[in-house]
Amino acid sequence: MKILQPPSWARPRGFSNGVAAKGEMIFVSGMVGWDAEGKLVSNEFVGQARQALKNIVEVLAEAKAKPEHIARMTWYVIDKKEYLAASKELGAVYREIIGPHYPAMSAVQVTALLEDQARLEIEVTAVIPD
Repeated sequence: MKILQPPSWARPRGFSNGVAAKGEMIFVSGMVGWDAEGKLVSNEFVGQARQALKNIVEVLAEAKAKPEHIARMTWYVIDKKEYLAASKELGAVYREIIGPHYPAMSAVQVTALLEDQARLEIEVTAVIPD
């Protein structure tokens, strides 16, 4: 994977502006904070984020992919202020589960998710290099 960073731009924190990659592509659908039985593990934002990230890693493993193969990640959050207020704790959880890998990333506030109790949903595209 090649990180795309225009030289005159300030370096982003916690994400990359762009990523170029070749290889087998893996598309992971939106993950919420469900456990293996489809039950939410927490009512709190960070608890749900932790589980959603773990779910993503587990799905990637089915294709023999790892977190460092994630090229793109999109966060859908119910409450932008909740997301921003949790940034420090969320960053620690992210580094614990995903590691020091920062793909191209977007965060979008939405009015609702299909799972009524979900605070967030995360989807990723990963690329296993040739």
